[in-house]
Amino acid sequence: MSRIIYFDDLTVGQRFVSEPEVVTEESIIRFARDADPQYFHIDPFTATESVFGGLIASGWQTAAATVRHLLERCGVIFAGGVVGVDATVSWKRPVRPGDRLHVEGEITSLRLSASRPERGFATFDSKTLDGAGRVVQTLQATMMISRDSSRRECPPAG
Repeated sequence: MSRIIYFDDLTVGQRFVSEPEVVTEESIIRFARDADPQYFHIDPFTATESVFGGLIASGWQTAAATVRHLLERCGVIFAGGVVGVDATVSWKRPVRPGDRLHVEGEITSLRLSASRPERGFATFDSKTLDGAGRVVQTLQATMMISRDSSRRECPPAG
């Protein structure tokens, strides 16, 4: 069951864990044809001759899946959506067809917007893991998230 959360609901140290999802050969090839058409992402036969020894997902597919896991598979809906303002991503190992991925992440910092009181910024550190618990990607992202207007302090009068 999903629940709507606002910036005001977040706390430093709050953790999110997504439900797992299997990466298929078809999804790897489809994503790569549209976004990263390198032979080791789109051709299972010639991919065996690559440094990877077989078909692998694009790192960008893994990054996109991580965002989807955060937004759809953690059981939360961010009010007003989430706008990424900064990110650092690192790919640790290839993702292969049949890998079962899930995301584990934590809020590491929170700050209110100085210019937009209806927004705040949350930094989220995450690991995307395969079914064996191996880290395939790390991501640190700063996101702009809507605040709950009923919980915002009013500016002083006068």
